[in-house]
Amino acid sequence: MKRKIIKIDTDKCNGCGACAAACHEGAIEMIGGKAVLTREDYCDGLGDCLPACPMDAIRFEEREAPAYNEAAVLAAKQKKAGALPCGCPGTQVKTMNPAGGCPGSSAHAISPAQKEPLAAAAPAVSQLRQWPVQIKLVPVNAPSFDGAHLLIAADCTAYAYGNFHNEFIRGRITLIGCPKLDEGDYTEKLTRIIEGNDIRSVTVVRMEVPCCSGIENAVKRALQASGKFIPWQVTVISADGRILDR
Repeated sequence: MKRKIIKIDTDKCNGCGACAAACHEGAIEMIGGKAVLTREDYCDGLGDCLPACPMDAIRFEEREAPAYNEAAVLAAKQKKAGALPCGCPGTQVKTMNPAGGCPGSSAHAISPAQKEPLAAAAPAVSQLRQWPVQIKLVPVNAPSFDGAHLLIAADCTAYAYGNFHNEFIRGRITLIGCPKLDEGDYTEKLTRIIEGNDIRSVTVVRMEVPCCSGIENAVKRALQASGKFIPWQVTVISADGRILDR
């Protein structure tokens, strides 16, 4: 049948995952860092995903498509009960257990004897070399960019990875952001930073969740648009603080 259905422009999509979160029917999934309409029969044609997209990458079109299958949508929701309805693993509630044992058990209680070495431990020294750090706030021609090794990180990474300052911030100029929460895309500003400054290398640190691929994709596009050959690498951090890939 011919009906109104969404069309996603993958060239514009920045992989933020906002549309997948807005699609109550589960018709959109994040695949390879891009939003994909995986179930046409799940799309009701109402377009809740359109205003959620910060890149204007989704529009309506009228074409041949399967009819909206409400029964299948409801069945899929019931099957996924207890799992994540929005399609983005980044918002799934998890309980980490660094000390081992069951959450809430006595293994997690800190005794007075345990508190003494914690109190006596030397405080960690910040390795941050400049301010501000938010991508949206930093000027494009800051003096700190001259000859800089740039760290571009998803803001959750510093909380997930315990040795973040010493391993990633040390010796680098730091920029942070969240492609899921920040409005717009980072590509244009990062391009101007790379074009207008003597950047020696770029290190990207992101979380394992699909929406976090938006920051990696923005860096990739900025490097390509700048026309410069700059060495860069990507490190992926798990929600429980492990390095998954680098």
